[in-house]
Amino acid sequence: MKFVMLGAAMMLVAVPAFAQTTSAPVAPAPATTPAAKFTLDTPIETIVADPAGKAVIEKDLPGTTTHPMYDQFKTMSLNQVAPMAADKMTPVLMAKVQADLATVK
Repeated sequence: MKFVMLGAAMMLVAVPAFAQTTSAPVAPAPATTPAAKFTLDTPIETIVADPAGKAVIEKDLPGTTTHPMYDQFKTMSLNQVAPMAADKMTPVLMAKVQADLATVK
């Protein structure tokens, strides 16, 4: 009889301990929008290597890829080049380029 009561007592103790170790089902992560393929921090040569990216650069910043110093700045991002051409790469223009680059998939 002692063993039956001891066994019953152990079951009562074990059940709450087991219940505490189980976890609730994990909810799936919320859907996120994919990151833009190109940003103003992407190297220019990477953007230009993609036909759609090059079209944005040519439309918004004509002459960039044919500029005499292109080889010197092609590894830089648009954000890095902008301060050196602040008269041409205005904040308004940079916002337009950013918006146009965001549409490239």
